[in-house]
Amino acid sequence: MKPNLSVQIGSLKLKNPVMVASGTFGYGKEVERFTDVRKLGAIVVKTVTLKPRVGNPPPRITEVTAGMLNAIGLQNDGVDRFIEEKIPYLRKLGIPVVVSISGDSEEEWGILAEKFAHISCVSGIELNLSCPNIHYGKGIEWAQDSESTARAVSAVRRKTKQLIIAKLSPEVVDIKPIAKAAVEAGADAISVMNTIRGIVINIEKRRPVLSNITGGLSGPAIKPIALRLVWQVAQAVNVPVIGIGGIMNWKDVLEFIMAGASAVQVGTANYVNPRVTAEIIEGLEKYLKEQGVQNIRQLTGIAQR
Repeated sequence: MKPNLSVQIGSLKLKNPVMVASGTFGYGKEVERFTDVRKLGAIVVKTVTLKPRVGNPPPRITEVTAGMLNAIGLQNDGVDRFIEEKIPYLRKLGIPVVVSISGDSEEEWGILAEKFAHISCVSGIELNLSCPNIHYGKGIEWAQDSESTARAVSAVRRKTKQLIIAKLSPEVVDIKPIAKAAVEAGADAISVMNTIRGIVINIEKRRPVLSNITGGLSGPAIKPIALRLVWQVAQAVNVPVIGIGGIMNWKDVLEFIMAGASAVQVGTANYVNPRVTAEIIEGLEKYLKEQGVQNIRQLTGIAQR
């Protein structure tokens, strides 16, 4: 029998556990000539803000050993243009669409959530509580403490009944109470993790390579950290955990699932190989067949048992 790759994230059923990380896949249309977007379990689109953002000035991306640094700064055209120009395409995909949003205030979080509350093709909202490349009005990332995280999630929950995913930061002393606060405030799932701040120096110019000085580190270099955080969060909450960080192939996905993740998001690997998600799905199915595992959910958290 064909193995069952389907997973449940709150009220949302995915045909497989493979999603794409926000900001690494555009809005889907940009990569459709390279891969079949419809094979994904779900697409998480580039983060949307209330007003348009030009992002940080270049240079804002650079390769590093085993990864990359980016300081894009949430460049986007704003929520109204997103709804007008991107939703028609996303509606045709026939797969779950998760919209990533970022607000500077509780009011903004609520307004953004309300904008998507009645758009039928939007299956869920991911709260980007932890982008390290922008300057928040409140001075720090929302996900750096339990109280701020709860306020943002609550503001969204008051405006929508849709699936809420809280995306947390790795740059905290203890992620467990923050994850718990997100769930208590109304999050249906937790995604772990966002990028980690880093710096690269140009030794000829004797200056940082990125105009923003710091950028978010992603890629294989951060996978062990991401796995640790998924392990910890899976122990702390009773909602699905979505693993993110350094996934390059199907073996990496299995590590995250065995650590406690119900699903994953693939990010930097999309830049290396736009077909990577399709290859990962094929690899997972082959592995389950060879191992005689009928349902991938049987492997969730198995390393912790």
